[in-house]
Amino acid sequence: MKIANDRRLKDLQDDFQKAFPYLKIEFYKSSHQYGEETSKEDALDSNLLVQDARTMDNYGLMTLDGNQKTIEFEKLLAQIYGLNVQVFRKSYGKWLQTWATDNWTLKEQNDRSAKMGDKSFEKPTNRQQKKKDKIFN
Repeated sequence: MKIANDRRLKDLQDDFQKAFPYLKIEFYKSSHQYGEETSKEDALDSNLLVQDARTMDNYGLMTLDGNQKTIEFEKLLAQIYGLNVQVFRKSYGKWLQTWATDNWTLKEQNDRSAKMGDKSFEKPTNRQQKKKDKIFN
């Protein structure tokens, strides 16, 4: 993932999602602690240039490694490039911040999100559940 001032945050989001198609990243004004959720009010517009979102001026290529723990990825972006980020994965059709599973690798997050997108893992609606209850009772 190329980190440069002339790129937009959405470009970094696209790079990340190409590597991990079932995850997404969002950028924030401030950082979060391990096991802590980031406030929606702190979210940055993805159309912002990287130079307008960061707190330090380092450039470079960041390798997106599936074996890297989620918390390590988030910390590196903050410590090296001054970008506060939160990884999200989908669960039952909703995007969730991964703060509770920050110790999982990016691959584990991506794999879980892929499974949760599978129709067989979706929560049944009340109507579907009633139908199911009728069949099995």
